Amino acid sequence: MTEPCIRLQERARVEEQQQRRYLGKETTVGRKSQVVVPNMKGRLAVITGASDGIGYALASRLARAGADLVLPVRNLDKGRRAVEQIRALAPGTDIELLTMDLSSLQSVADCAERLLQAGRPINVLINNAGVMSPPHRQKTADGFELQWGTNHLAHFALSARLLPLLKAGGARVTTQSSVSAQMNGINWNDLNFEKSYSESKAYSQSKVANLMFGLELERRSRAAGWGISSNASHPGVTPTNLLRAQPHMGRSRDTLGFRMVETCSRLGLLNRTAEEGMLPALYAATHPQAEGGKFYGPSGFLHLSGAPAEQKVYRPARDADEAARLWDVSEKLVGVQFATR
Repeated sequence: MTEPCIRLQERARVEEQQQRRYLGKETTVGRKSQVVVPNMKGRLAVITGASDGIGYALASRLARAGADLVLPVRNLDKGRRAVEQIRALAPGTDIELLTMDLSSLQSVADCAERLLQAGRPINVLINNAGVMSPPHRQKTADGFELQWGTNHLAHFALSARLLPLLKAGGARVTTQSSVSAQMNGINWNDLNFEKSYSESKAYSQSKVANLMFGLELERRSRAAGWGISSNASHPGVTPTNLLRAQPHMGRSRDTLGFRMVETCSRLGLLNRTAEEGMLPALYAATHPQAEGGKFYGPSGFLHLSGAPAEQKVYRPARDADEAARLWDVSEKLVGVQFATR
């Protein structure tokens, strides 16, 4: 067992003992939870990054609740396998698989245009897909640092282009952030990390931006009367493919971070599966009590795992003026504006 996992296990044990003493000896402090999803029959959900991991788990659960799905994916082969598996779990599910590479704003525009031409209102949009920590600075097709461009700017552009369908569907938009969003702010002097690249700081910036965007979209929707509800979520820590070996990301082997996450997950200190990690986003996107302008994540030790619950917004994302600044900068960078009418 690694030293960090031992320390985490001890801290979790002490916290659980304190909670038991506070709540009473007969109280069990559990880490697993199920989210009751309302009947989604006839409702359309668009989920990015649904070919595996948390996105796939979200799509599977919404399909079992009766939702129709649109799954924009970069890798069509993985997407087709995911569709087959979802239909095996929820026979008869209406699923449309679309090509969309979030590292290309043209690809995002093309995918959005397909949906706009079809004209069907969108009831749920989950901005879930992302890339994490390439060891060397990489760029999107449009010249942005890969994590900034993929995780934030592409989802910002997608949401802006889909606004007419989101308004028509009275949509709930949930944007996936991360626990890393509490560590750093927006690097205003070097948004693309051209002067000095840090894989962790660049990832953190993209996740702060995701959180700020989710909250700012709610504020703008209320002000403009768009009828959209927007919130944000984070999955805690889950052993998904984000940190696995990915040659196209410059990683020939699984990262040390992934191996530590796997070890701690086996000990029950972190989410064990994507099905556990997806619960906060599932709650945020579907539960009747989930609200716009809120942030949801796991309720367990250090918010790394456990049942979904409302969280305090991380300090780097609390400033509404900075969120408005980010919005204006993002519109300029992607060349798309949210229509005011």
